[in-house]
Amino acid sequence: MNNILYAFICFAIISGVLGIILAIASKVFAVKTDERIEQILECLPGANCGGCGYTGCAALAEAIVKGDAPVNACTSVSKEVCDKIAAIAGVAPAESHVRYRAQVMCSGTHELAKKKYVYEGIHDCVSASKLSGGDKLCPNGCIGLGTCAAACKFDAIHIINGVAAVDYEKCMACGVCVASCPKSIIKLIPYDAKHWVGCMSADKGAITKNYCDVGCIGCKICEKNCPTGAIKVDGNVASINYELCTGCGLCESKCPRKIIWSARSQSEEGVIRFKQDLTTTNSSNE
Repeated sequence: MNNILYAFICFAIISGVLGIILAIASKVFAVKTDERIEQILECLPGANCGGCGYTGCAALAEAIVKGDAPVNACTSVSKEVCDKIAAIAGVAPAESHVRYRAQVMCSGTHELAKKKYVYEGIHDCVSASKLSGGDKLCPNGCIGLGTCAAACKFDAIHIINGVAAVDYEKCMACGVCVASCPKSIIKLIPYDAKHWVGCMSADKGAITKNYCDVGCIGCKICEKNCPTGAIKVDGNVASINYELCTGCGLCESKCPRKIIWSARSQSEEGVIRFKQDLTTTNSSNE
């Protein structure tokens, strides 16, 4: 009995000594962290999307404090948040900062885009694109099988009536959807952009008309009516220079194909609508 008691006492003493040693070691070898890192981390969205080039928001916060990353590295935050990060880091605010969002540059819904066959294969855009570029006649049309939606970590993309649409409020501009799209028709544009061209068809107008009832035909009417020269037709399709665009809406109103969309097409939930009633269409399909 005494042997058991002695063993228990020895074990308790050794455990206590080791505990004291570990406590002292934790103090001596503790790695001091800059409190600014935690403060900056609270300003970042916490999405850990990697769009800034770092493994996550914590890594970016540490890089900003060390001076290895600019205070405007995160494209998901506003200019006000960017300035707050600069104040915490103790550096000058960035001269400019643009928050971005993803935008799908296609409007070829089921009713508008013409198809060359009925696809019944794997429900994946990459797989479908290997079969003559997908089922739509337009070589630059959204395949609409949701590869971008599956790749998005933030549930910011949904397929509406055969075309991917972006929920602006959820989008973190990480660029994963851009990289995943086999058609390369998803672009990052300024979050506050008033208009965008919902087409990327590179063919001549007469051919595009055969592809889609709403595709850009490169008529240059938008270009001729833009007072700031913000919209140009290059390669048979119009595109907007957002540094020059004032959001006046002339391009939208003058476009004979109604292919220039505005932010007014956004639904209350943040999902982009096209000008036809997609909600009704989806409900009927269900």
